Amino acid sequence: MQHLTPREAHAFLQCTPDALFVDCRTDAEFFFVGHPVGAIHVALLEGPEWTPNPRFVDEVRSLAGHAYDRPVVVICRSGRRSVDACKALEEAGFRQVYDVLHGFEGDLDEHRQRGRRNGWRFDGLPWEQM
Repeated sequence: MQHLTPREAHAFLQCTPDALFVDCRTDAEFFFVGHPVGAIHVALLEGPEWTPNPRFVDEVRSLAGHAYDRPVVVICRSGRRSVDACKALEEAGFRQVYDVLHGFEGDLDEHRQRGRRNGWRFDGLPWEQM
């Protein structure tokens, strides 16, 4: 697994058109908080109980066309779940897995709020909300 800052991930995705960009947050996070433009939603955990999605690897495998050498970039809220998601993909045989550091919303600040220190949105990268 390689780690990329949000800006590095965005640049990588721009110059690697065959890369699969996976947002592994919950449905609520993806649809109501917003998500990076071009990200495909495949939840690692399912709310509201935060239970593991037993189909996560199979869903990503299907999206990748069963090509284990296809680059997969994974983002979550803060960069923690994406590490777990990347580990699961590597264990399943994926060879080019990239974790987006700080995730979509970034690390908590001194007031326990996100989006004020780092992350995809903080860096002003393209995102949308449904």
